[in-house]
Amino acid sequence: MSVKLNRKQLVKSSSSTPNPPYGVDPNLTFYCPQENLEALEIPVVKRFLRWAEDDYKPEPAKKPKVLLLLPCQKVKPYAISPEHLAINSYLLAAGYAPTERGDWPEELGELAAEPLLSNGPLEGHGLQIDRAVISEPFGFVPYSAMYYWKGKLSPCGQYDDPGLFAHRGLACTWRSDNTAVPQDGKWRWGDNERAAYVEVHNRLAESMATALSRIASNYEAIYAYVAPALTHRSFIVDRAQSTAAGMSNARRVGSQMRPLVGVNDLVPGLVNL
Repeated sequence: MSVKLNRKQLVKSSSSTPNPPYGVDPNLTFYCPQENLEALEIPVVKRFLRWAEDDYKPEPAKKPKVLLLLPCQKVKPYAISPEHLAINSYLLAAGYAPTERGDWPEELGELAAEPLLSNGPLEGHGLQIDRAVISEPFGFVPYSAMYYWKGKLSPCGQYDDPGLFAHRGLACTWRSDNTAVPQDGKWRWGDNERAAYVEVHNRLAESMATALSRIASNYEAIYAYVAPALTHRSFIVDRAQSTAAGMSNARRVGSQMRPLVGVNDLVPGLVNL
């Protein structure tokens, strides 16, 4: 039996995801596609997306460099999530070392070794690696904006957004526009959830394509390290790549199939997988 969800309870469960000095901002918690669609109009989200699209500039480098895109994580800040720790540990072991300490808050010092906390570029083997995150709802998040942004703790360390992942079985059952139905103890999205998902997906893909294409000339290549079938990959891949990976490249809404558009649809070949 599917339990009707309560937003206050969900926000409480989200409160454990950030590590101090970060804390969840209840206004930055999103539990269904409809809330994600509204998130794109929240002032801090809009400002961040606009900054990434129009203003962010990678630091210049004396060596050839690449950009590595990583998936966002439930644990915040991203660098201390198990997946980012594993990826960055691998890079360190492979001979890539931070060029600087970065700006991580002292409170995080007991959670990981300093090189793993660094959000600065990595250098090794004649190459520099800049890192960034694919985020819902913040889109393209450079590692340099992971801890602080515009002089304050970054909003990218203070949100929780499980609401674009259908497999998690969440829905905003308290909303009047909820069309999710109970199934196997969870909630299966209905037309309104799928319609909102497509719109959010495509708007974020467009934002990331704008940001990445603007800075692409700074890099030898842009790579994405993303799971085969999750939304993070869907944001990136073009239609052919989606089909080859066995992913759906559309969502049914009523009698229509609404297409999902990825960064590589908008700018062919921009991101390597």
